[in-house]
Formats: sequence, C-alpha cells, structure tokens
Amino acid sequence: MKVYPAWPNLATMMFDLARTWPERPMLRFWHGGAWQRITWGRFGALAAAAARGLRAAGIGAGDRVLIVSENRPEYPIAEVALLALRAVPVPTYITNTIEDHAHVLRDCGARAAICANAALAERVAAAGPLDLLIALDDFTVPGVRTLGFGAMQRDAGAFDDVAAAAAAIPADALACIIYTSGTGGAPKGVMLPHRAVLANCRGAFEHLRSLDLHDEVYLSFLPLSHSYEHTAGQFFLASMGSEIVYARGIEHLAADMLTVRPTIMTIVPRILEVIRARILAQVARERGWRQALFARAIEVGRRRAEGEPLSLLDRLLDPLLERLVRRKVRARFGGRFRAAMSGGARLDPEVWRFFLGLGIELMQGYGQTEAGPVIAANTTGATRVGTVGRALPGVELRIAADGEICVRGDLVMDGYWGRPAETAAVIRDGWLHTGDIGMLDAQGYLRITDRKKDMIVLSGGENVSPARIEGMLAAQPAIAQAMVLGEGRPGLSAILVAAEGFDDLAVAAAVGDVNKRLSVTERIRKHAVVPPFTIEAGTLTATQKVRRHIVMAQHKRVLEGLMA
Repeated sequence: MKVYPAWPNLATMMFDLARTWPERPMLRFWHGGAWQRITWGRFGALAAAAARGLRAAGIGAGDRVLIVSENRPEYPIAEVALLALRAVPVPTYITNTIEDHAHVLRDCGARAAICANAALAERVAAAGPLDLLIALDDFTVPGVRTLGFGAMQRDAGAFDDVAAAAAAIPADALACIIYTSGTGGAPKGVMLPHRAVLANCRGAFEHLRSLDLHDEVYLSFLPLSHSYEHTAGQFFLASMGSEIVYARGIEHLAADMLTVRPTIMTIVPRILEVIRARILAQVARERGWRQALFARAIEVGRRRAEGEPLSLLDRLLDPLLERLVRRKVRARFGGRFRAAMSGGARLDPEVWRFFLGLGIELMQGYGQTEAGPVIAANTTGATRVGTVGRALPGVELRIAADGEICVRGDLVMDGYWGRPAETAAVIRDGWLHTGDIGMLDAQGYLRITDRKKDMIVLSGGENVSPARIEGMLAAQPAIAQAMVLGEGRPGLSAILVAAEGFDDLAVAAAVGDVNKRLSVTERIRKHAVVPPFTIEAGTLTATQKVRRHIVMAQHKRVLEGLMA
C-alpha cells in the first residue's frame, strides 16, 4: 500500500478491505481450547448480517449503543455493523461498576447495549433502563428484551447491500462516543467523527513508513474500549493487513507472546516497568559474572541504538552479547518482535533505554481521546529518548504562552457529548487545548513535562512535576507503583506500593536513591507504603493509570499522616 486510500468512513473502509482480501486472515482468538481464525471475507459477511439483524431489532441512525465486552471477534463485527447503520457505538470498559455504567447511560442517553455475558449484562441492566440488550453469549436478562447476536449472523453471505448504503455516510458524521478514563473525576463522552479516526490512521501510515508494515502479527491485549486500542488495534493495523490476535487476558500475556510470536504490540509503560523489574530480579539471582555480562549487553546495545560511538572492544563483543544475552531475552517475546508502541503515560527514560539495550525498539507516543487519539510518536530509526516523537502528518502543534500543548487538524473531536461549555473551554479557534505542558525542539520532537492541572505548587510557590518523579520512583525495582502529592505543602510526599518480594526497608532505600538525583525542592520528604492499586479496587483504570482522586479518598488517613 503506497498511498493510504481516501475512505469516506470507517464502515466503508472495513467492507472495502473485506472485498480486497477475502481469504486473508484478519482475526485470531482463543475459543474451545484452541486458536481460531476469521478471514476478512468472513468478517465482512458477519458484519453485514449483524447490521441487518440490528436494523430489524430497531437500531437506527443516531441511536447510542453501549458495547460491553472483552476483546473478541464479535466486538469489531458489532461495531462495524452499528457504524454501517449510522448508529453510535459507545465502547465501555468491562471493569465498570454499576455506578460507572449508570453515569454513561444517563450522560449519552443510550437505551440499548451489546454485552458479552450475563454477568456484564446484569450490571448494565441494573444501571439504568434498557429497551434492548444484545447477547454475544447465550443468555437472557429478566425484564429486558434480549436478542442473541449469533442468531443475527446465521445467514451471513454477501455484504454488497450493506456496504453500498454505508458508502453514503459522510466523514463528518459521528462515529462513536468514547468516555475518558476518569483519572481525576467523572468521565466525559468524547464525540469522535469518522474523519478523526481516519485522520489518525492516515497519519500513522505516513509516520510509520520506515517500519514498512505488512503481514504483521499484532497481539492485542489493551481493551478495545480504550481510544488507542480502538483506533490502532481495531482500525489502523487491520487496514495495513496485519492479523489481529486477541490475547487471552493480561494474566496469560507472557504465554501468549511465546505462542503467537507477535511482530508488533502496544504496551503501556506500567507493563514495561513490571517486565523490566522481573528481568532484573532474575538477573540479581545469577552469579556475579553473569550480572556483569548482562549489564554490559544492555549498555552496549543501548549506546548502539542511540547512535553513540562504540569502542573497538565493544564492537568486537557486541555479536557475542547479542547471542548470549539479548537474543535469549527477546525470545520471551516470541523471537519475532519488531517494535512496540508505548503510550498512555510517561515512559521513564531509564526503562526505555533498558529495552533499547535489549534490541527492542520502543516507539513512545502521545495522544488524547479528544484527538482520535494519536497526536505524535517516535519512529524506528528516529527515536529520541525522553520525547514523544514528532507530530503525525496532518497534525498541527503549537505551544501556548503558558506552555500548554495545543493541537489542530481533522483528528480533533467534535466535542464532549451534552457539554457545550466544557467543549468551548478546550476547543478554541479550532485548537484543542490538551491540558498538558510541553516543549518542541528545533527538529519538531515534542517533550511532555506535565499535566497542567496536575502540576504541584508547593507552599513556597515552587512548581513541581509529579509525573517525572513518579516515573523515577516506579523505575526502581523495589517500587511497583507511585503517586506523588504536596499541593500547598512545604514539600513532597509519596504513596508507594512495594514490588513483589520487597519490603518497606527496600522501598525506603529506593526513595533515598531517587532523592539523590532530584533537586532539594523535588525530593520526597515522607512516604507511606500501601496495598497495590488495582482495577478491582477502583484505584486503576483499565489501562493501568492511577485514579488519583480514588487513591486519595481510600487512603485519607495515610494522607493525613503524611501531611502532618
């Protein structure tokens, strides 16, 4: 694909690819104790049949429909079917509580939902009145009109009629409403038109030409309800002919990597931190000479990856270090790994350089749900550690007088559903004001320094970036998770979670190590060790971001002790 096609909308894109690649593998998934495949042609037939079934059930243009499901083939089939009808999919996390679902239902006015199983459906039904529930598995919910999704697809065949109708949908039509993760308050419904997601796909195609994407195997484990996976894993990589493989769950990720042998993945910084900590913990149990060999392999690999000159000895040792160390570690990822895309949170440079040293290319990027979501990214061969790369083609970036990053282009959302005042506050004169603070260098590389509203102002008036310090803390093998606080106080405090196998003394030593690399203003004066932040406890989002307001509420007494 030398030129990215100018598709008018996402449904047309998917049906066009199904027509172009009828026998090409599109989706792979675990079912019945084995990996199963769906081709593009079969996908098109199933999506069209689902569209007819949903239309017969009363779903039409403008109807908002929740999708509550783990990653499975029925997810994109259902979403493309809804898009073809000009209905509005509302991807929703399976980890949502009844209260979370109630907020979404009230906010967007959805009266229909597509649910994977009875447990998820019962939670949605308890959250608010539903007129229709579509069941992916075989179940019913008392008191709610329930239809089986499988029955809608029994006569799957030609899809020309549905594709022809979908072709008339304009690029500016509303494609979906994706709710922000709510790390600091109630989630808002981001209205993304077809043009925003397509602009992301087109920009990523141009931006990643150096990767020469073709016949890739992409292991998908982030939830499709997350804006990044929704755009990249469901539309962009599929449009490049990649086979999308749905992992069995994060608990099976290591095993799935060995079996599936992916060539490309998306990995959030939290997962990279965990993988690095486990590798370092294992190396620490080895003999001294093995530890030294590993450290040398990382350092030489890192210098080579960042274009630094190597000594003659290092050039001679490099092939041996590759064979004895790096290749063996990469084998844990399946042995075919080409690159990993990292986003969603700050990637600590120390963690980044560790993986570069292993020969694993990390492309740290930056985005927001409000921008489709990808705004900028590093690329292979042009990576600059500590930055989020350069803007995608078609994206305009500028830094406001107060340092805020502003974005303009087709990728920008239409606004927040039902919130005109909040929309007007963030989109001014066509520019999306991201709320992030950053800087652009002479080559156009963007560096994120903090969240505008998360910046901590100490009682002495000093501005401190918590994100950078949290990244440094979490990069310590003894610390699994970190949250820095101190607004209006004389100094900073931290709520920390100890890594597996480490105690409070080890955490304290790790804090001391980080403090040595910080200015006096940035140093952690007090800290407390608390139980892990988890999705189940409500302290993590589905993409492993810390929900600061929930952590603060749950550890109110701990905070009082730190602030005393």
